[in-house]
Amino acid sequence: MTMKSMKTLQSTRGFTLIEIMVVMVILGLLVAVVAPNIMGRSDQAKVTVAETQLTNITKALDLYRLDNSHYPSTQQGLEALVSRPSGTPEPRNWNPDGYMKSIPEDPWGNDFQYVSPGIEGPYDLYSYGSDGQEGGDGDAADISARNVGN
Repeated sequence: MTMKSMKTLQSTRGFTLIEIMVVMVILGLLVAVVAPNIMGRSDQAKVTVAETQLTNITKALDLYRLDNSHYPSTQQGLEALVSRPSGTPEPRNWNPDGYMKSIPEDPWGNDFQYVSPGIEGPYDLYSYGSDGQEGGDGDAADISARNVGN
């Protein structure tokens, strides 16, 4: 054999079974340590996303009120931020570009709840949380715009 063919033979050598096993054990340990930390954070991340969405909708509602001197009625709903609503109260200075491109769903795929006038203010805006039902604890608790930066 020539020196060139010996170098080619050495460079095509694969990994040994021991080397592969060591790498698999290391990867397994990393997944065992990191995965629980990442998985536990997804619920909190969804709550944070819902709070951010509520803040954005609140700002759009405030712009609507500045232009029209009132908030949309419960019947007009949040859709009044996307397209000109009908009914009363009539939006006399509704922005032709709208106030939002679309109304997002909460991170759990449910619609945000909007009631105007609200119980403790001009409107109530909230998400039912992960369970999609009123009340609950943890990530299933209701998230209100009143409790988010207002």
